Order: sequence, then C-alpha cells, then structure tokens
Amino acid sequence: MTDTIRLVQIIHPQHGRRVALVEEPRLLLLQYVHSIYALAQKAIEESIPLKQYIVSCLTEEALDYDEVYEQRAAWHLLPAFDHPENPFACLVSGTGLTHQSSALNRQTMHQAEQSNLTDSMRMYQWGVQGGRPIAHEIGVQPEWFYKGQGDILCAHGQPLETPPYAEDGGEEPEVACIYVVDAQGQPRRIGFCTANEFSDHQMEQKNYLYLAPSKLRNCAIGPELVVDHDFQEIAGNVHILRKGKTVWNKEIHTGEKHMAHSLANLEYHHFKYAGHRIPFQAHIHFLGADAFSFGEKIQLQNSDVMEVQWEGMGRALQNTLTISPDQETLIHVQSI
Repeated sequence: MTDTIRLVQIIHPQHGRRVALVEEPRLLLLQYVHSIYALAQKAIEESIPLKQYIVSCLTEEALDYDEVYEQRAAWHLLPAFDHPENPFACLVSGTGLTHQSSALNRQTMHQAEQSNLTDSMRMYQWGVQGGRPIAHEIGVQPEWFYKGQGDILCAHGQPLETPPYAEDGGEEPEVACIYVVDAQGQPRRIGFCTANEFSDHQMEQKNYLYLAPSKLRNCAIGPELVVDHDFQEIAGNVHILRKGKTVWNKEIHTGEKHMAHSLANLEYHHFKYAGHRIPFQAHIHFLGADAFSFGEKIQLQNSDVMEVQWEGMGRALQNTLTISPDQETLIHVQSI
C-alpha cells in the first residue's frame, strides 16, 4: 500500500454502496462501512486514527479502476464524499478571494475605473495583510459563500447543468476540504478532494452583489478523497475539451503557499459559527481558485468537458457541461 491514502465511494445497482482504497490500477474494497462519512465517524467513535482504521477495514476484494473510472463497469463512482443518510445535514460552502489570480479576475469583472480598487481587491488585500495570524491569534475573516446542501454534489463523469434561469456556467478548478463534526460538536478534518466549484460568472459580472445567487449551482468533487494531504503547495492543470480537442488549458496552483489565508484561519472563520458545529454534521468547503476560463474570455458551450487534476490527488475530475434547453418558468407559491 502506498503512503498516500486515497479513497473512492462507489455504487452498484445490486450491491449498493461501498468504499474502496485506491491502489493503482486497482480499487481495494473496504468492509464494515459503506460511506467515507461512516468510516470517519466510526474511527472517531473507537478513538482509532483514520488511516489505521482504513487498513483494518481492507478486504481482498479488488476492482479494475480503469473500468470504473471510464464508466465501463457496473460499479459507478459517487461524489468522493457525502452524507449518505441525510443530504440536508451536509453543508456545501466555500471561500473566495484566497488566490491572487482569482482576485485579479474579480477586479477586472467589477472595475469601473482602472485607478480604483474594487471591494473584491480590497478584501483580498485584507487577507494578504491579516490572513496568516501567528499561533493563538485570530486573523481577518475571508469572503464566505453558501453553495448548497449535499444534494448538489456530482461525481466524476456526471454532467454539471446550467439551469434555465442561469446566465452561463463555468468551471472553477479548486481543492475542497472535507469535514465531519463529532458527537461533542468538534470539527474533524478528513482530507481533501479535487473539485469543480462551477459558478455563473456572467451573473456575477453584472454586479458583485449577485455573487450569492451565482454560486447556487451544482458542483463536482472527486473522484478521490485524499486523507490528511499536505496542503502547503499543490500544482495542477485545468482543461476545457470541445469535441475531443483542447480549447483552453492552464497550469493552476493552490495550497497555503499560494493563498492569502492560512488553512487554519479559513477553518476558524468557518467553524466559529455554532450552526456549523452541529454534532454529526458534514461539511464540504471549497478553498478558492487560481484560474478559470471565464477570466480569459472563454465561453463554454453545451457538451464541453471540464477537466481538473491536481498532482498527488489522484485521477482527474471530468464533467460535461449541459445547458438546459428548457425555458425559465414561474414557480407559484400556494397558501396552505
């Protein structure tokens, strides 16, 4: 077994859900638990380090990872993490303006006069100045946004949809941090996932106060969850493929070395709220993007494939953009 522990969640039409350890080119199935959420809670309950508990659950059952990843098997990949019993107990959120490139893109979108700093760039500068507090001190709070509940999560290979009410849909290649809250209300970090946060940048461009609704879209994480990954510096690539050909690609970077805020500061400002420390709650928190195609005036089209890969975090996450053909229709609220 390799030093890096990477897990996937898979499902079979007859056999249900399983968790598997990635040991290329195989997936080794785990026993006793059927979700990474349950795996983490069980390790906490039994006071066993998560890596040790994973090893204790290993079986000799193996699957061909290529067949699962390429969707040629009866087993299918699930999002790399979820709350299997209650998606409404899984909060999906994120923090923006953590990377300089993202802040510059936002500055360009919202800038009226080149000589003035936008509110977005001011917030990024606050992070540069106060987002890395010394031990036992509290740093400046970052931008925070609500993304949705666990039912918005998509897996590798599943489409990300631009709904009828959207202006557009575009990739945001990120790393997401994965947490559970234990029975005593203590947040516990499980690890990190490759992620496509997927947002409506045209809506946001109209006015930065539209940031909140521009984020209310589905998103993708996976295919793998990396347990206790070093988050100092991670390099990767993002590609946009159209009819099998690359129309845009970019080298991307993340990790504390490339961010205005330390991970500890981001975690404090997320979990300082009592409502984010409810026992047995699950959290998926996006940590910001270094680059995205919209910032370079690329307009995604229906059936474009968005691919995100980070070094050391397993196989690439691929999702196809699907633009809904439906017309926006009114939803009427009825009195009781």
